[in-house]
This record gives sequence, structure tokens and C-alpha cells, in this order.
Amino acid sequence: MGGSAGSPQARGTDMTQNQYMIEGQDGLSWPRWQRLLRTAEDCGYQSVFRSDHFTNADGADKDSLELWVSLAYAATHTNTLEFGPLVAPITFRHPSMNARYAAGIDDLSGGRLVLGMGAGWQDREHRKFGIPFYDFSTRYRMLEEALELTRLLLRNDAPSDFAGDFYQLEDAILLPRPARPGGPPVLIGGNGPRKTLPLVAKYADEWNAVYIDLPTYRARRALLAEYLAAEGRAADDMKYSLMTRVIYRPTQAQLDACLHESGISDEARREGKMIIGAAAEVIDQISERVDAGVERFMLQWVELDDMENLELLARDVLPAITI
Repeated sequence: MGGSAGSPQARGTDMTQNQYMIEGQDGLSWPRWQRLLRTAEDCGYQSVFRSDHFTNADGADKDSLELWVSLAYAATHTNTLEFGPLVAPITFRHPSMNARYAAGIDDLSGGRLVLGMGAGWQDREHRKFGIPFYDFSTRYRMLEEALELTRLLLRNDAPSDFAGDFYQLEDAILLPRPARPGGPPVLIGGNGPRKTLPLVAKYADEWNAVYIDLPTYRARRALLAEYLAAEGRAADDMKYSLMTRVIYRPTQAQLDACLHESGISDEARREGKMIIGAAAEVIDQISERVDAGVERFMLQWVELDDMENLELLARDVLPAITI
């Protein structure tokens, strides 16, 4: 794929790798979640991912549905959508429980869950709810142990032992065994070249880059290929996705008004970390990232009540993208 997108008709009609993600701590209520899922499935989105947070980093607290409860609802109230956490911090729940929830909900949905795992970053929500928040080095070590433990529980058909500094298993087995061989795929998000990417190469089925410009994405992708080779894995063993905010409006006037209201500066646009524009611009920006190797997009949609423009994004942009 290359060159200018031109118009929505310039591309094919494969929408299977386009999805959006929402911030679950930013006002997510049951009516909103139900409407977001219904809109996604009706409009042909492939997936809906959500963050796993209790609060925002600052400001007033808002509605926030618990992650696994909301995903159990998604499993039973949708038919085609893939879904999952982007991502579940290891500090919130013991990894054996995360693995158990993930395997059960994946089975309930007929194999539509992706298990996103991360180290966590926001101290405010930990303080509010009495959850220990360790320094990054400790959280990173916890995440590595959690990934190893999760792989044991999901993949081993015999009872497993695990003796880590933070987590232990003794004769543990998930029953019933996951219906999908190996359980749901594991996603690790982040761009860190020295810590995150080596974990991706060792443990993940999918790397999710986050808010990253194209030159940096290409460099990280090349570095990840080296780490994969060191693990004896081929580059195409990995799925490559990108999470970034999308701001779409059908007309330039509507887009300008939205950017003004959102406080998005020209400098922020020039950084190239977000996807912003009317239809042709958004198609071109997505297509550039496809050319760089992105296989699917988690398009962050922050306006949880704006179903009209989410529907227009599906109608005007997604049919033009072939992956």
C-alpha cells in the first residue's frame, strides 16, 4: 500500500482490523457501555478495547465500570466484536486471577478476548483505593513474573508450580482448560526500547505501540525484530497494533471547532502522534501507518456520548482502509 488515499473509494473494503478504544475511567456507565458496544457492532468495527483505571490522573472522579465485569457483559451481549483491556495493570489483581478471568470470559465469548497486560502507571488511583504502588523497577519485575505465571496457567494442561519474588503457584491448574489452545492472546503495550520491547519479544502475541510518531515507530519496530530474533521468533510471529487518539469530523469547519474546543494545538498536530482530520486526511494518516507495518488500530475515542461522529468515522473512513 502506498501513495495518497484520495477518497474513501481509493482503498479496499477490509474493515477487520479497525477498532476503537475508550477510557473506562472517564465517565463509563452501563448505558454508555451498552451504547458503545451496540454502535461498534452495528457499524462494522472489529473490536472495542477499554482502559483499566479507577480514576483519571487528576480532576473530578467520574463513572468507571470495573474491567472484568464490563468485559463479561461484552462477551454475552455482542456476537462478533473482539475486546479486551488496554491494558490491565498488574498491581490491581493477582495475575492468577487475571488469567482465570481472561480464560473464562474468552470461553464465554467464543474466543474473542485479547488479554492486555501492563505495569500500571497512575499513583492516584492506587492511593484512593489502598492499592500498593511500587516504583517502576519493582512494577516491571512484577509484570515479568506475571507474564511468566500467566503463560504457565494458560498453556499448561498439568498442574504448575511457580516460585517468584512476588507471586507463587503450588500445583495450580486452570479448570476447565481454556477452549482456545493456549488461551487468549497476550498483548503488551508500550514503546520502551530497553524494558518493554524485550518483554514483548519474550511473552507477547501482540505489540501495541502507544501515541508514537512514524519515525519512532519504525525504529522501535526494527528493534523489536532484533529482540524477536534473539528469542528464536520470526517477525511475523507478532501482531502489530497502534493505540492513538483519533479526532474526526466530516468537514473542516467542524474539525476546526472541535480542535479549538479540545485545546489541541498546531504543535500537537505537527508531532504526528495523533490521527486528526476530515476523511481524506484521516485515511492518509492511517494508510501511512499501515505502510509502516501497523496491522490494526485502537483508535482512541474520548467523546463517550458522541455516537454520531463515531458512526461517521466508520462510514467515511474505515471502508477505505485495507490491511
